[in-house]
This record gives sequence, structure tokens and C-alpha cells, in this order.
Amino acid sequence: MTISLQWTSHVPGIWKTTIGDPSDLSPLAFIGCRPKTEALKQMGEAVFPFESGDVAAESKRRGPLLSVPLTASEKLYGLGLQFMKLNQRGRTRFLRVNSDPKQDTGESHAPIPFVVSDRGYGILIDTSRIVTVHLGSTMRLSETRPEQIFDRNNQRAQWKATLVSERMEFVLPSEGADVYVIAGNSALDVVRRYNLLCGGGALPPRWGLGFWHRVPTLFTDKQVMEEALEYRKREFPCDVIGLEPGWHSKSYPVTYEWYEGRYPNPKQFVADMDREGFKINLWEHPYVSPESKLFEKLLPLSGSYSVWGGLAPDYSLEEARTAYQEQHRREHLSIGVSGYKLDECDGSELTGNSWMFPAHAEFPSGHDGEQLRQMYGLMFQKMTTDLYREEDKRTYGLIRASGAGASSLPYALYSDLYDHKQFIRALCNASFSGLLWTPEVRKASSAEDWVRRMQAVCFSPMAMLNAWGDGTKPWSFPEVEHIVRHYIQLRMRLLPYLYTAFAKYHQDGTPPFRAMPLVTGSGPSESGGTLAGGAAVKVDTVDAAYGGNKKKEWDDQFMIGDDLLVAPLFAGEQERDVCLPPGRWYGLESGDTYEGGSVIRVAPGLERIPVFVRDGAVIPMTPWRPHAPRQGEQMPLLLCHFGDAEGGCMLYDDDGESFAYERGESVWRQAEVRRSADGSWSGTLAGHERSFPSTFGEVQWRFSLKKLE
Repeated sequence: MTISLQWTSHVPGIWKTTIGDPSDLSPLAFIGCRPKTEALKQMGEAVFPFESGDVAAESKRRGPLLSVPLTASEKLYGLGLQFMKLNQRGRTRFLRVNSDPKQDTGESHAPIPFVVSDRGYGILIDTSRIVTVHLGSTMRLSETRPEQIFDRNNQRAQWKATLVSERMEFVLPSEGADVYVIAGNSALDVVRRYNLLCGGGALPPRWGLGFWHRVPTLFTDKQVMEEALEYRKREFPCDVIGLEPGWHSKSYPVTYEWYEGRYPNPKQFVADMDREGFKINLWEHPYVSPESKLFEKLLPLSGSYSVWGGLAPDYSLEEARTAYQEQHRREHLSIGVSGYKLDECDGSELTGNSWMFPAHAEFPSGHDGEQLRQMYGLMFQKMTTDLYREEDKRTYGLIRASGAGASSLPYALYSDLYDHKQFIRALCNASFSGLLWTPEVRKASSAEDWVRRMQAVCFSPMAMLNAWGDGTKPWSFPEVEHIVRHYIQLRMRLLPYLYTAFAKYHQDGTPPFRAMPLVTGSGPSESGGTLAGGAAVKVDTVDAAYGGNKKKEWDDQFMIGDDLLVAPLFAGEQERDVCLPPGRWYGLESGDTYEGGSVIRVAPGLERIPVFVRDGAVIPMTPWRPHAPRQGEQMPLLLCHFGDAEGGCMLYDDDGESFAYERGESVWRQAEVRRSADGSWSGTLAGHERSFPSTFGEVQWRFSLKKLE
């Protein structure tokens, strides 16, 4: 039976319809997303991207079925944190939260029913339940064409496992869901509108973009301090020290209370670390120990199944959230703890190592285990973010599960999986769905592997070494210690550029880290062989979604901001192809010149990760420091102009720690570089004279650089 869809304008460029009678628990509703309407208006007019009747819904026994037409060459991206594919066309995705997503099914730490088409539209399903999406992977009998049918015995070359379908289908929950259609002139426009619908991107504190180190799980306060000070002695920058489960009096399940045997005076410990320039981040998970002082209060507010013998609280209830927040405020925030690593809020229900509460678990709110499992990561992000907002302090942390609407939440995803190439692909995929991802470093099989992982993580949303299990340190491979030090220091030098990219994310929804399909004219068609501008592409082929071969997916390189392109290498590789967008580019550290709109081959050696800067770009930098400047501190500003073209950049500044920027206490400065008739260069920094407690003191210019000095 056909379901009538009534589309209403929700905010500029976004339309909404409600199918059935959805649950009151959904990601956008729980987070309380407040769309940035003015920023959406500034994106310009948009029209509904479908003809009347193109988007259709039918009532099926398993639930409503939403159907969207596809063109033959259309590419589909998004669906949250996906490790194994960039273009999802031709795949079926079962979007369930899973801590162990080792198969290409769509299950993930952050499965988001948000599809982005390269035709300039997106579809978002807002639900706390599992959604299955057939991304052109189903062929209705009435739409099957005779010319697509081949005999595999005798026409093996033409035969395809999945026929090229002209339809995308969403299997919705039985009670229905809210559905959003998002318009745009490009995939990037669609992603920006999605992020603005969710309140704009997260703006971490400045210290959050420094380097992070997590200590072994049973370290004492003295061991933590000793390890932290070793960073200072060896001239390795570090801003955040993370404590793993051993800080708890009991863990698995947890108490959220300090263990006096290892931390006899937590307040003094946090103050001493702060004095040395280190913030403290605490590991925790959701399951509350019977020995926690919270246990009795949360017992009647918890689900019908335990995890590791601990409570699984129902945080859809305000009373449960209040109890959690009061304890954390009293025990953690009041002594200066800066944030959290929120672990194991995802679950692994159907693997051999099952430990999560089941989908049929019952909770006092009336919601079930499926809903709470899908929502747990969002719930913890929201509760902790609100805690810090109440204190007028920004936080930045780690989360192992997330979902739709998370754009404005200051958390980076991570995983217990450890495939380096998949980690970089996840970084790319995260940019389609309002997610941040860290390819954290934990160990390495060799000095080469160590360097390649450390180089890549220094160009990611969170640069972190996680030594919880084996105690590795940046200097664990002495023969390459100088390389690792160089890149951690380089990250600190790039802090103004990174911070500005995140400010743009907050202001207009542009992801600070972007997959190549979000970069205009950035890459070859996967079904063709040329770049924008007609340059020939010569690359290796990989299996396509529909069988046969296709051109390489550029899922191993990405943009940071508008002017830096990063193309990591992996252990065992001495060279690689890089797809450069149109225009002239320079090797950031090599000084080599490249013409874009083409694929180039680079062999940088172990000491370099390929990073390219756009001709005419101005990259704001500072000298490296042991840690990021704190509120009220100043540092010199170095404006580095690259190449022979005139150009410029925007530079953002605020106090770096509070929410005063939301009250107007921030400034955008415009840097411009011009060339006079005699060939000399000059630069201006508009707005630097504005009355504002600037992070930047002395301003220096470097013109016409071919490589970083």
C-alpha cells in the first residue's frame, strides 16, 4: 500500500516528512539540535531535488519502505563511520552499532542513516532503531531489463553479481521515522547543510588539537607525572594525558571513583599536571559497579540486563542523567578534569565475544535494548558536553559509538581495530556524516610502521598515542625518534591553521577534514578515466560494487582545510599515486612543484609524509611550543605564503577554552598577499588591530615559499 508523503520546508534547503508514528527517542530529538538558520540562509536558495512522486513510500509487513530513484552513474557516500568502502553504491548496509565491524555489512561504531549523493542531495532518517539501506543493490522484477541478464557459464566477463539498479531503498522501523531531504549544488553543500541542521560543527578547545598521550592502565600518579615530564625533557609537545581504567577504584564494571592506592590526592595530582601544561582525560564506560556510590540511585533507573555485573542505566530518563552529571561534576570537573574517553558504549551482540545487553532488554522509560544500544554513544557525548557547557568550559574527548546529529559534539571516534589503511579510509568517510575520527597509534610491527602511523595521526582530528596496553612512547624506536618529534612539533606549528579549520566547521558546516569527493574537481570519475580538465588518469583498478573493474577510489588521501592535501604512506610502501585537484601545488616539505588536475607519483622516503599546499595559500603558523597556549597567553604568528600566485586566508581567534565566542568574543582576520609591479610582495592582516585579547603577538610574513622553512 502506498504511503502519502507530505514534505514541508524545515529550514532553508532541507525538507522533512514523517512516516508512521515514530518513537519520541531519536538522535536529533535527544541531542536537541538547533539548526544554524542564518548560516543555512547564507548558503543561498535551494529547490527540492526530486520531481513530484520520485521519492515514494510503501507499507510493508516489516515496516515502511522508502524508495528513491538513482541514475546509472550516481555515486553514494556517507552512512557514518565505514571502514571498507568510500562509494557505497551497489551495497546493502545494515546500520547497527557494533564494536567489532570486521565485515563489510554497514555495522559500525557510528552507523548513520544519512546518504550523500554526488548529484547534490542527501537523505537522513532520524530514528533510534536499526535501518537497512539498499544502495542500488536490489532489482525489482518489473524493472529488470533483458540486456542485463547474462549466462555466467558462457558470458563470465559480462556477468555481474549485483545488477545496476535504478533504485535506493530504505527499510524503516515498523513504527516509522522522520525523514529529511537535504539539497545542495554539490556533495559538499549537502554535507554542510547537514552539519548546520545539527547545530554546526564542534569547535574543540585549542589544547584539544595538541598531542595526546594515554598511559598504561595501572599507572600511579607518580608514574603519570614521570612519563609526562619525559615529553618535556625530550622536546616532544604534549597537551593531554589520558588515564585508563586503573584510575577507578573498580572497573569492568566501573565506579567513576578514584582509587586511593594509585591516586591518594586526585585534586593535587590534577593541579600539579596542569601546572606542567597537561590536561587530564579520564577513561570510563557506561556500566556501573555495585560498589559505586551511584549504584543504589541508578538501580531503579536501569535496564533489565546487566553488563559485566554492572547496571546499564536508562539515560533517556532525565533523573538518570542528573545523577550521572552530579557525580561527575563533584568528583571530576570540580578538581579540573578536562574530559573523557567514553569506551564500550557500542557492544558486540552477535559475535563470539558478546557482552552487550540484548535488543529485547527492557528499560524503565519503555524503550528497549535496540534503541538504547543505538543511542548510548550519543547519550554520553551529550551528557558530558552539557556538563562542561554549564561550567563555561569546552571539552574534547574520545567516543567509541556515535550516530546522527553528532556534528556539534566535541568527540573523536576511535576503535579497537587496527588496520592502518582502514583507519585512513574511516577518516575520509567520517567527513560525510558530521563525525571526527582519530587513527590513534598504539603499537607498531617495525620502526617503519611506527613512523607511518605517527605521521598520519599528526594530520588527523586528534593526534594521540594510546599506550594503555604496552607502554609505547614516541621514542620507543630510537632510530626514528627524530622523525616522530619533527611531526609532533609540526602539528603544534600548524595549530592556528587547524583551529581556523574547526572554526569554519562550527560557523558554516565545512568539515575540517574532507574526503576527495567533497573537494570540487578533486578526482577522476570512478567510472571514467579523466580528471576535471581532461587529464588522463593511470591508476590501479579494484573490484567495483557491481563487479568488473573501476578506477581507484581516492580513499587514502584527504584535505585539511582548503589548502593542505595529505596523502599518507603505509608500512611496506616506498611510493604512491596522489590525485591533485586543479591548480599548482607544492610539496609542503620537499618544495617540489606539481600541476594539479592530474595523478602524480611521489617517493618521499621514510622521513616525509606527502603533504601538498595550494599555490597562493597563506598558512598561519607559530613556533612550536611544549603545549598549546592557554587562555590569555600569546604567541608569535608566522604567515607563510606559498608559490607565485597572490592569495590569502582567514584566521580565527578566540580565548581557546570557554564559550565566550558564542557571546561575540571572537574575531576573524583576513590575511592577503599582493604582488606589486616591481615583483615585490606585501601582506596585510585586516582585523589584527581590533580590540581583542589576541592569542597572537608579533606578526611575521614569509613570501613566495616553495617549501616550509
